[in-house]
Amino acid sequence: MLAGWVDQQVSRGLAPSTITSRVAMIRRLREFVDAYPWAWTPENLEALSVELASGARPVTKSTLRGYQVVVRAFCDFITDARYPWAAECLERFGEPPLQICHDWNTLAHIVEYEGRPQRRALTYDELELFFAAADERVLAIQRAGRKGALSALRDAVLFKTVYAFGLRRREAAGLDLADVRFSPSAPRFGRCGAVYVRWGKASRGSGPKRRTVLAVPEFDWAVEGLRQWIEEDRALYGASRSEALWLTERGTRVSLRYLDFRFAELRDHLGLPPELTVHALRHSYVTNLIEWGYAERFVQDQVGHAYASTTAIYTSVGDDFKNRVLAAALQRIYGDES
Repeated sequence: MLAGWVDQQVSRGLAPSTITSRVAMIRRLREFVDAYPWAWTPENLEALSVELASGARPVTKSTLRGYQVVVRAFCDFITDARYPWAAECLERFGEPPLQICHDWNTLAHIVEYEGRPQRRALTYDELELFFAAADERVLAIQRAGRKGALSALRDAVLFKTVYAFGLRRREAAGLDLADVRFSPSAPRFGRCGAVYVRWGKASRGSGPKRRTVLAVPEFDWAVEGLRQWIEEDRALYGASRSEALWLTERGTRVSLRYLDFRFAELRDHLGLPPELTVHALRHSYVTNLIEWGYAERFVQDQVGHAYASTTAIYTSVGDDFKNRVLAAALQRIYGDES
């Protein structure tokens, strides 16, 4: 059964990591129940859900729902009449497998976002502090005469690029020199007028999605830093066969783990909340573009969201923006009386 389910998922084009995690969940249920799938009952699912939600390290509601979705998908497969499993189990064991996940014993997906409330965009003050600290780190290493100034400069430019183009970690780490391009709509930015993303988030078994992200004038300071990195600073690493935009001292591409580590190091140095991650820079990008008056459809295309509702989840505009919108509405309706 499990091997057949794996084959089905491979045929659908799901990522190996996704399939592996799903199989692990089914094995976990099998071990917990100590029975084969044709003997599973709704009570078994409920017991495991209680165990996961109330153990020493309880999982979040979204994680628990994800587990239940996996079990539901597996049960859909083994009970599907187009496959022989139900008839085979009935003939051999006298009982067919059942769907054990139902609306009345699984978590409902009611709200769009279920992440921790602490997850948010950085404020303007936090952004200024963060990037100033990244720049100061370069100068501090230079003043001390230590190695690492070039890597610190790379990190500063990299994080500014993540923010200025609203990139995910993998999208940023996967950039090559050829992905930074001229934009006919903004010739003033030269070769850094757009970034071509080749490692966008995949969905439903598809490959990585691609998109072009245009530079906007509010981030001209970050675009200039990117231009200088490409034209001058990157070459200081010496000859490399890699076309990666962000090289290490060994001439390889920076890793996602490194991005997380370096961001956390700067964040903790500044005493910023630990819930802020590299992805918070992307949230900040979306929020800021909305506050600056960019159309929601433009922002949605820039960040590669299939649905506007996803972009809305990322947006956490400040009170100043809301006050300006309200003042404009009052002026439009009531005129000077407002």
